[in-house]
Amino acid sequence: MRRIYDTRVPELRSRILRPCRTSRPPRSVPRPGRPDAQIDGTVLAAARDLLTEVGYARVTMDGVAARAGVGKAAIYRRFGSKAELLFAAAVHDMDIEPPPDTGSLRGDLRAMAALIRDRLSAPAARLVTPALMVEMGRDPSLVARFQETFIARERRDLTACLDRAVARGELPGPQDPTVAHLLMGGPLFLALFAFHLPVDEALLDDLATTIAAGLIARARAA
Repeated sequence: MRRIYDTRVPELRSRILRPCRTSRPPRSVPRPGRPDAQIDGTVLAAARDLLTEVGYARVTMDGVAARAGVGKAAIYRRFGSKAELLFAAAVHDMDIEPPPDTGSLRGDLRAMAALIRDRLSAPAARLVTPALMVEMGRDPSLVARFQETFIARERRDLTACLDRAVARGELPGPQDPTVAHLLMGGPLFLALFAFHLPVDEALLDDLATTIAAGLIARARAA
């Protein structure tokens, strides 16, 4: 029997397989690992509001999600715990940058000290920090996460200041930022949360002068 082929089959097939065209542009999908900045801002603002209204202990991830109008899973993709969320909302997130170059190590440290003072002095930070110290004291995994995220970010910014000093010839070579971080953060934390001292401009001047001199002397003696 003679077979009869429809010569339109290839044309029909191409029409079926051809992508459908619509007037609406394709919807963009956020790439994994790159959370939407607008959602981040909404979540952090909601967390700050709830922290002020009900205090650290009564803030819940469910409450933040409801206030922000997002799913709780979206928050956990960004922050591993309530402690991390509230620290980012009240003190600083992962988008901080080092202060502008002032032309000297002492000047850069003075600018960094002012940033730390301002962050820790904010009302929300004063609510979060003491409670966070308690949580970190009983949860080593939380300490590890903070060291890998927020603390590492702070040290990265401090490293930028130290590297500038190396480029100027103030320091003889690259420096480990750990000691500088302790010298900078320790006195400010104690003044604000333990001794309840006013951290004024004169104190910032003294801290920057002392830390810069100590770092330079230590580096040259090594």
